[in-house]
Amino acid sequence: MKVAIILFNLGGPDSPKAVRPFLRNLFNDPAIITVPGPIRWFLSHLISLRRAPIAREIYQHLGGKSPLLGLTRKQAQALEDQFDGGDEVKTFIAMRYWHPMSDETAQAVKSFAPERIILLPLYPQFSTTTTGSSLTDWQRAARQADINVPTIAICCYPEEPGFISAIATQTVAAIKEAAKSGNPRVLFSAHGLPRKIVDGGDPYVDHVEMTAAAIVENIAQTDLDWTVCYQSRVGPLEWVGPATEDEIERAGRDGIPLVVVPIAFVSEHSETLVELDIEYKELAFACGVPAYHRVRTVCSDLSFIGGLKNLVDLALETIKKGDIDESLKISSYSNDRICSNHCPKCPNTQRN
Repeated sequence: MKVAIILFNLGGPDSPKAVRPFLRNLFNDPAIITVPGPIRWFLSHLISLRRAPIAREIYQHLGGKSPLLGLTRKQAQALEDQFDGGDEVKTFIAMRYWHPMSDETAQAVKSFAPERIILLPLYPQFSTTTTGSSLTDWQRAARQADINVPTIAICCYPEEPGFISAIATQTVAAIKEAAKSGNPRVLFSAHGLPRKIVDGGDPYVDHVEMTAAAIVENIAQTDLDWTVCYQSRVGPLEWVGPATEDEIERAGRDGIPLVVVPIAFVSEHSETLVELDIEYKELAFACGVPAYHRVRTVCSDLSFIGGLKNLVDLALETIKKGDIDESLKISSYSNDRICSNHCPKCPNTQRN
């Protein structure tokens, strides 16, 4: 059986000239700015015009472009290499806001002519603004490409053992290093969301907390000092908290070292390489934090890639049992709904 695995991620500009159109695509997404289309189009042009110079300066630290696509290609190849014999499995990449985007990926998938498709977002925690937006856009592109293939979408995997193990192993090493400067505090930092999105039933914050708790359980260190916080706030809206900047300042007042763990990113990009490694590190030392250690993202860590392989195997097992028709089936990493009832935006509405 020919199987196509589509890996979804945000995408990033591949040159300084691409920064503004990348931002325009981002802010024209109805999952990001929830206003009528014509107003959103106008705002996307205005915001991208104003933010482009700042963003270009950020990407200058990274050689003028985002490293995300290259790292995602390595993840895709590493995952594809996990399969040998039996099914013919091929991985594809669909970025949300810059190339390769869903339309061009759909054409490549169409040429491959798979018998089944597995949609695998590289967002471990579900949000309507990330996974939800990517899946919606893929369905549109697949319809336009006339792809009529039974499809399973893995909506989330916040506690997937391979993912958790990959982060926990690096975190333990960072804690040991930071302990040379005192008893460290671990900041599990995730990309923030406006409060109104979470209050509207988006399960993202719940999933982030699940990930942090699972890592702490895996570390199994008595009296570990840790907290969840959120970075990358923009605009005048109220965002979920506490903010990572505020937690860094608190650590400075307490005079304790920090271990910062990005738990909502699986690849390095501007929010880790610039925001965490440069801006927040400078803030930490300015506030009197005695030591600052940032844990790397999982990237192509074998435990993480093995976890992705397990997710695909679960989906393939569901396919081979015949528990899927021509429509899109949504499944979590546990093949069951993991969200509480106060998260109506969870796409997994059925319990198996």
